[in-house]
Amino acid sequence: MRVVLRQDVAGLGRKGEICDVADGYFRNLLSPRGLALKATKGIESQAEAMRRAAVLRDAKSRAEAEEIAARLVPMVITVRARAGEGGRLFGSVSTFDIVDAVEAQAGVVIDRHALALDAPLKELGQVSVNCKLQDEVEFPVTVEVIEE
Repeated sequence: MRVVLRQDVAGLGRKGEICDVADGYFRNLLSPRGLALKATKGIESQAEAMRRAAVLRDAKSRAEAEEIAARLVPMVITVRARAGEGGRLFGSVSTFDIVDAVEAQAGVVIDRHALALDAPLKELGQVSVNCKLQDEVEFPVTVEVIEE
């Protein structure tokens, strides 16, 4: 059975794609959850329009992400934290703190989940944090933790 996906379905396809699935899979899983519709001529033309709109949206968001990357890569984001002897922080610097510092210093709003920080920063110094805004746009953000 040919169906048009209304949402992304893991292992099957993305929104707007036309897929061939078993009748039972459509009847028991996809249709009751509103994930797909039977593919008719009208629905297939709507799916094509949805795909074109998604491509344009993705291109626009990719361009915005590349612009943000171009602004952040040369910058050093400074985060202030209380530290004790030997440069150890009393607390830690997390992705929340880094996102707040990026917003304050660069005027750019990014999602904290875009930052790949293995563990909170617990020492003074400079570190490179990977930021992934989209699948194709990944760049390092230099963060310097200084004493308050």
